[in-house]
Amino acid sequence: MFLVNVWTSMLVVLLCRGLPLVDTVPGDANSSSSPTPSTPVEPPCDNCSQVTLKVEFSTSIVNHEYIVVFNGYFSAKARGHFIGSALRSSEALGWRIVPRDNPASDYPSDFEVVQIRQASRQGLLALEDHPYIKRVTPQRRVLRSLKYSDAPCNESRWSQKWQSSRPLRRASLSLGSGFWHATGRHSSRRLLRAIPRHVAQILQADVLWQMGHTGSGVKVAVFDTGLSEKHPHFKNVKERTNWTNEKTLDDGLGHGTFVAGVIASMRECHGFAPDSELHIFRVFTNNQVSYTSWFLDAFNYAILKKMDVLNLSIGGPDFMDHPFVDKVWELTANKVIMVSAIGNDGPLYGTLNNPADQMDVIGELPGGYGRVKPDIVTYGSGVRGSGMKEGCRSLSGTSVASPVVAGAVTLLASTVLNRELVNPASMKQALIASARRLPGVNMFEQGHGKLDLLRAYQILNSYRPQASLSPSYIDLTECPYMWPYCSQPIYYGGMPTIVNVTILNGMGVTGRILDKPIWQPYLPQNGDHIDVAMSYSPVLWPWAGYLAVSISVAKKAASWEGVAQGHVMVTVASPAENDSKVGGELTSTVKLPVKVKIVPTPPRSKRVLWDQYHNLRYPPGYFPRDNLRMKNDPLDWNGDHIHTNFRDMYQHLRSMGYFVEVLGAPITCFDASQYGTLLMVDSEEEYFPEEISKLRRDIDNGLSLIVFSDWYNTSVMRKVKFYDENTRQWWMPDTGGANVPALNDLISVWGMAFSDGLYEGDFTMADHDMYYASGCSIARFPDDGIVIAETLKDQGLEVLKQETAVVENVPILGLYQTPSEGGGRIALYGDSNCIDDSHRQKDCFWLLDALLQFTAYSMTPEPQPLQEQDAPPRAPSAPCQRDWRVRDPSSTPRR
Repeated sequence: MFLVNVWTSMLVVLLCRGLPLVDTVPGDANSSSSPTPSTPVEPPCDNCSQVTLKVEFSTSIVNHEYIVVFNGYFSAKARGHFIGSALRSSEALGWRIVPRDNPASDYPSDFEVVQIRQASRQGLLALEDHPYIKRVTPQRRVLRSLKYSDAPCNESRWSQKWQSSRPLRRASLSLGSGFWHATGRHSSRRLLRAIPRHVAQILQADVLWQMGHTGSGVKVAVFDTGLSEKHPHFKNVKERTNWTNEKTLDDGLGHGTFVAGVIASMRECHGFAPDSELHIFRVFTNNQVSYTSWFLDAFNYAILKKMDVLNLSIGGPDFMDHPFVDKVWELTANKVIMVSAIGNDGPLYGTLNNPADQMDVIGELPGGYGRVKPDIVTYGSGVRGSGMKEGCRSLSGTSVASPVVAGAVTLLASTVLNRELVNPASMKQALIASARRLPGVNMFEQGHGKLDLLRAYQILNSYRPQASLSPSYIDLTECPYMWPYCSQPIYYGGMPTIVNVTILNGMGVTGRILDKPIWQPYLPQNGDHIDVAMSYSPVLWPWAGYLAVSISVAKKAASWEGVAQGHVMVTVASPAENDSKVGGELTSTVKLPVKVKIVPTPPRSKRVLWDQYHNLRYPPGYFPRDNLRMKNDPLDWNGDHIHTNFRDMYQHLRSMGYFVEVLGAPITCFDASQYGTLLMVDSEEEYFPEEISKLRRDIDNGLSLIVFSDWYNTSVMRKVKFYDENTRQWWMPDTGGANVPALNDLISVWGMAFSDGLYEGDFTMADHDMYYASGCSIARFPDDGIVIAETLKDQGLEVLKQETAVVENVPILGLYQTPSEGGGRIALYGDSNCIDDSHRQKDCFWLLDALLQFTAYSMTPEPQPLQEQDAPPRAPSAPCQRDWRVRDPSSTPRR
């Protein structure tokens, strides 16, 4: 399963043979260090064509080098003058402009690479303050690793391994085959096999060839490892350019040749568009190294040469590489349809990759989910492409996705007589409008459905410039396609449901929404029972924007049950490029149907609020795994979310009759009187003093709190640090499995605290087998509270000294009724792995049920005296017990 991105925001998932992710060495936003060979990697050669290719990318900062981006394109002399005038008045010493000898050197440029041996903050600020300088960022090096492995030709087994970590790298495009099972959960979907034919034939490209469409007149840029000059598969290689520091244009690895073959090979293993005009950009060395500046120069040259399609077979989470991000937007604005990797880690929160995780893909949106990604799905297993010197080979894996889509887009573009109509927006509109829906798969996994090349051809050849929406409708009753929106009805007093819709503007690169979107309720269909608010992009650029639709239930429907419908009307305007009238505009009006299911407001005891605000959306640094036993997957790169890695828990709560809402704002921003329990799991962010004060008042007034923590130990954090050979720096974790000091600040007002102990082990609680996976213990708890202790292994001692010790009476669960009249209840548990899908060994959903019974109904275990034994370090003074016996509740449910 692969994800790729066709700008603007054209994403495709390829149904392919599953590949488990390659393990990586820990890294952070400035560095990650996957092993990279120092010599070219030759693929294994045999008579069997089934070869799996795994690609790893990593990035690191180049010491002392900075990319200086200007506000426009200037000559080399002018750029040098601007930099010199800024640095001469600063404290920067030993600076020079790094020479760049490549085909773009003869043209004006919008950036320079500056080396400053003794860079000071003042020197960098002096550069940033110059009126012609837009931004100063570190130069980055990109490292790529190609790993080939053989598989039997008739291999029928499919890997079931699912890995959810997000390695910090420009990542490969593979997904574990567990991605594609039926809709119950991520780790149980059955993979669809590819048909053993040429992928172009599978997608019926041969039908378009017979009609005379073969890619003629379309310029395709291939950014990769180069191509041999006299390769027999290619008849229209217009230009080969080298952007590296090696003096060769040839492909020493075979990767670039394979990619070019999938797009444009004319014999043996036919590409999609054999008559397209190939432009080969060699941006990786034989040692698989590249730099941001090499890409920027090559991108500028691609714009200058008016490329139509650009294939970039890389992608990674380095979303803060601003020059790279900005340049991709500029390419798109210049009508370049860019196909790039979006990553292989979804569907999880925060897993889209650069350049596909930019604003016009997932957007800086006001709330709710990102936009629907991917957009379409298609095949991609056993794809045949050109060998490095001659012949063909088949690959399954990472480098298949981008060229398959780039080839299909190139072929489609060549079928349009009026090429002015082809742009990133119109191409995406045609592809998603023609896609065929797959049954049993939600929209965040299949987008609009399976790529249908012939239907896309028909739509594109009758296309008229217009605006469109993705998704084209909102139906919160349609399951499983609209999951998770459809998983829970809406009700009065609930958090608004926010659906983020992409506005595609095929009329022009820039546009705007006229007046404002209009909500039109269908009164016969109870449309007046919902309130709809919208926020939207003030400017649609490039080719796209967002429309955020916020849906809530009107007060008059607080006790009503039924379905409500209406639609949102949006009118988009764009400047008419060829209009004889000055100031003329093209307009397009689109309708977004809305349908929702409403139920009466549930009782307070059944409403659970999940704290998403204090979970990281994009972990910005080095965060170790919650379970330290997972040595093959040591980093926590994915953001936690109740609908992704806590999906099983969410579905369990829904099946038990609970209504779960997501808090995406500070604690100060919600009405606690509406909810029975606030659920905090594996929190990483700090809490503002105002949040701590508000939560105390809320609990005094009846809100209950359940906290699932994780480990935090500074000695262990120092032990799991790593040395990055690229930057020659030690990287320390920013926190442990959870931010325990922040949690302790939050709960200290009740005399509670988690410890820095680190424990693991199997035990039994209430006849349930349990596993404690790198959790912490409770260090302090009120005397009148209830604490449950277990015998566990001291994992901290094992990590630090490689010694084994068993500790008895480790307090892991605490229950407390606050003393105020009508006050809420608090439950603490030291480990979240038992409710997290990522590496869960034994679930504890029954425990969560019991805790919710406690917070809602005051159902608590009977205290059982412990046997005489030594107390563990930092144990609370409250009695500890192992039995989980539920007493008859003495209080009525809180409503």
